[in-house]
Amino acid sequence: MVVVASPVSTLQALSFSDPSPPYKLVHNHPSLTLLSNCKTLQTLKQIHSQIIKTGLHNDHFALSKLIEFCAVSPNGDLSYALSLFKTIRNPNYVIWNHMIRGLSLSESPFLALAYYVHMISSGTEPNEYTFPSVFKSCTKIRGVYEGKQVHAHVLKLGLEHNAFVHTSLINMYAQNGELVNARLVFDKSSMRDAVSFTALITGRMLQSNIDPNDVTFLSILPACANLGALDLGKWVHAYVDKNMKSMTNIVALWTSLIDMYAKCGDIAVAKRIFDSMSPKSLATWNAMISGFAMHGHADTALELFSRMTSEGFVPDDITFVGVLTACKHAGLLSRGRGYFSSMIQDYKVSPKLPHYGCMIDLFGRAGLFDEAETLMKNMEMKPDGAIWCSLLGACRIHRRVELAEFAAKHLFELEPENPSAYVLLSNIYAGAGRWDDVAKIRTRLNDNRIKKVPGCSSIEVDSVVHEFLVSDKVHPQSNEIYKMLDEIDMRLEKAGFVPDTSEVLYDMDEECKEGVLSHHSEKLAIAFGLISTKPGTTIRIMKNLRVCGNCHSATKLISKIFNREIIARDRNRFHHFKDGSCSCKDYW
Repeated sequence: MVVVASPVSTLQALSFSDPSPPYKLVHNHPSLTLLSNCKTLQTLKQIHSQIIKTGLHNDHFALSKLIEFCAVSPNGDLSYALSLFKTIRNPNYVIWNHMIRGLSLSESPFLALAYYVHMISSGTEPNEYTFPSVFKSCTKIRGVYEGKQVHAHVLKLGLEHNAFVHTSLINMYAQNGELVNARLVFDKSSMRDAVSFTALITGRMLQSNIDPNDVTFLSILPACANLGALDLGKWVHAYVDKNMKSMTNIVALWTSLIDMYAKCGDIAVAKRIFDSMSPKSLATWNAMISGFAMHGHADTALELFSRMTSEGFVPDDITFVGVLTACKHAGLLSRGRGYFSSMIQDYKVSPKLPHYGCMIDLFGRAGLFDEAETLMKNMEMKPDGAIWCSLLGACRIHRRVELAEFAAKHLFELEPENPSAYVLLSNIYAGAGRWDDVAKIRTRLNDNRIKKVPGCSSIEVDSVVHEFLVSDKVHPQSNEIYKMLDEIDMRLEKAGFVPDTSEVLYDMDEECKEGVLSHHSEKLAIAFGLISTKPGTTIRIMKNLRVCGNCHSATKLISKIFNREIIARDRNRFHHFKDGSCSCKDYW
């Protein structure tokens, strides 16, 4: 027997005047929270009756949650979902999508296509979350003709570059033996991530009836590393482990796995593989040293370098990039100087731009601008954009406005379309309170039609990579995400956290600045991770830009408040947030 303590009066009163009660009232309603523990059809009917009694049967959000449970949940009932769906007047696209997804997973996937046609004829436009289920149904019924028609709809709606749609489209063609079309979709897209790459290869292999080999995985693993697709990388690891005897280039495979785990945020597993390997190649040592360096374990990286040389390996230029990067991330200026000199004098390795970049970053962040400029003048090649950008970043730390303008001028000349220079210089002007100059930079950006690269953060949950932009509201669970975001902000405020608004570019009031900061992409990804994973689970996120100081401080506290380890990879390095502190020791 289900007993619900329901706020009937409020909701019933609202249901007569407005079919959509306030979101917070609906979301927290006891009838909906009971769905998570529902395991029998009888209990489901009782919950449904409570929903009708409280007037929620007219609310699309409540109906979408009920349909989602019935159609998709393992404890649901698809026939009940079908009956319920027929009673809904003007279902929205969320309800349609839940029904189509449920049917695509059923033993009658052709019904998903019928409902898709019905959805279009009813005037409801499909979106990026509709098509993966439709293409899955086309795959299951071997309906390549129907799949091509749906593909045409995708093109008309301009959704061919969406990650969810792109991968499911490739998979549909590949699984149906249409490898030429699968390859055409893959080649014409810039979204060649690990998932779409694997979908293509799996369908070539299925047609040829062959198993993947070391060449296959040596192509897939770097894609997993760049995307942060740890689950797929783990699958490759398990396959390699099981089929080791059939692999011819096993040292390269283990090395690639070390690199993948390090770049996906699991440095502990990378180390376990490294320790178990025998023999090791120079590339193996380099991958592990670079892995420790990017995770901020400078001492471990440098100890490994000493071990490597003591075992007779001669370091190359890649080795020293890892070593100097370790020094850079930890601010080890004197040790960095020593390794840079040893590289040239002892090992006869000519410095390249990455080596100079590490040293200039070390000098600049230490405030030694004279040494940084001297090194730049003595370089055998001209400084590239990365070096000028590094110097500009150091100017921001030490508030060297005039030198920043000098560095920005060179960066503008080298990379006129690169927005980073404009953003950094604008930040420096904002920090100095020179809002007129901030406005000039923004005008120049607009006049030259240069778009600032939007912050983008991704998180992998159940083998699916979810991406978020700043203030993103396109995710199907946006309501739940923003509810969690409100809770995060409330608990941060209660813990005494005060947002640092100094890095916000706009000349706006403090309350608006706080609003902008609270919706940064990494906070959205963290909020999604908190609602999508079990308590105590490590949250891993990837970001395309450098993490800002405000989000860094907030994430430290979030890790303590929610008792979660949060591992974040930004453009430069990894941050391990745990118990209110970060592995970078606030030096990044």
